[in-house]
Amino acid sequence: MGEQDPGGGKKTAKATKKAAVKKAPAVVKQAAEKKVPVKKAAAGKVPAKTVAVKPAKTESPTALVRRARRINRELAEVYPYAHPELDFENPFQLVVATVLSAQTTDLRVNQTTPALFAKYPTPEDLAAANPEEVEEILRPTGFFRAKTKSVIGLSKALVEDFGGEVPGRLEDLVKLPGVGRKTAFVVLGNAFGRPGITVDTHFQRLVRRWRWTAETDPDKIEAAIGALFPKSDWTDLSHHVIWHGRRICHARKPACGACPVAPLCPAYGEGETDPEKATKLLKYEKGGFPGQRLNPPQAYLDAGGKPAPPLGAG
Repeated sequence: MGEQDPGGGKKTAKATKKAAVKKAPAVVKQAAEKKVPVKKAAAGKVPAKTVAVKPAKTESPTALVRRARRINRELAEVYPYAHPELDFENPFQLVVATVLSAQTTDLRVNQTTPALFAKYPTPEDLAAANPEEVEEILRPTGFFRAKTKSVIGLSKALVEDFGGEVPGRLEDLVKLPGVGRKTAFVVLGNAFGRPGITVDTHFQRLVRRWRWTAETDPDKIEAAIGALFPKSDWTDLSHHVIWHGRRICHARKPACGACPVAPLCPAYGEGETDPEKATKLLKYEKGGFPGQRLNPPQAYLDAGGKPAPPLGAG
């Protein structure tokens, strides 16, 4: 997909879910010599210091699996409502939106696709579309000529080769114009419920920071991370990692002092470690800012999340 907690004492999982959107958690100071569980700081109260316990420099395969799965469990508590951030109502809309998300934000795609799908609701409609008219709709997403060619091309392929239906197999999806393994796994995991790992730029950055793998090739990253987790975890794992990369573990200035998995992170200290300063770097959840979907899942809204504004609003 594209590029664009809190109680001073102990909290129940339910309370954590309700508060997670409004305030991302900060790490509470613990004994520096021990691995300790992450605790969430009360809203409006930031601990004076942060101490993260780094994993050993040399880590056995078993220890790596345990640490990786613990990180995923922690993130599942912080983002219990994590979901794909592209608006879609069916597999066709999802595959088109995912192709359009290249080199732009999911928010921009979500602000653009309502007009596209209103005019071309089916593969048959988009396959027969006038390219110039599609280009004009897709202009806000950038690279609109190439994207127009891809979405019209994949629509024609769906009509000609798959009876106008999006196929539910990886080997068929990757044959569609503009669809690679990353896009295919987004569609399989979120439209068909078939597990897949989405290796986008956020995912690549974080798994290397966490030293889950040193690979740089997306296919090799996919294989390496897939070996650490049961297949049933793959889709949710992708959401957790991508959400964390967008909201806390940023590319240029990660908010280390507000990170719920800092005690498990070998890269702790690459970003701002002061909790108060780190909190100012938080995105989306901070202050209940809108996410990227115009029509987010009910679980996100129940947790305090806000829908994004439509194109041209605000």
